[in-house]
Amino acid sequence: MTRITRAFFDRDADLVARELIGVDLRVAGVGGGIVETESYHGDDPASHAYGMRRSARNASMFGPAGHAYVYRSYGIHWCLNFVCLIGSAVLIRALVPEHGIGLMQRRRGTDDLRLLCAGPGRLCQALGITGALDGASLSRPPFSLRGETQKSEILVGPRIGITKAVDFPRRFGLKDSIFLSRRF
Repeated sequence: MTRITRAFFDRDADLVARELIGVDLRVAGVGGGIVETESYHGDDPASHAYGMRRSARNASMFGPAGHAYVYRSYGIHWCLNFVCLIGSAVLIRALVPEHGIGLMQRRRGTDDLRLLCAGPGRLCQALGITGALDGASLSRPPFSLRGETQKSEILVGPRIGITKAVDFPRRFGLKDSIFLSRRF
């Protein structure tokens, strides 16, 4: 597998979100293959960068491509996004737990592999992601991203858990994966 570089992210978030399916994501050696993503753009009412308005919370979305944008959702769960073009990012929704499974199980308090990384909050808890990684380069430790050479069929549908622009087809997932956060 080839290493994913910053240039990969310096493109349209929809394209990046689709092509991240199958990529191996590890944080300090813990992780697995990405099976579900969502894309967000600056002109998207559901995006934290809507209207291209910068704030302390979304500042990473206005930084260079190939960096993490980590925020807390509803004051409860951390969410990991990969910054693309200015004001756009890809939310990592789910992955297949493959590396460091025992540590993920301890962090999540469950042995059920399907529940370890199915959903952005669960994924961040399993991988040990917190706000301390906001703005961190995806090209340097603790992150490791490696590309998958073989692609499977990818499903496209509306995003989950938002109240604005709910009909935008910007959720991408690996067909037939049992590790998705929710069925398509």
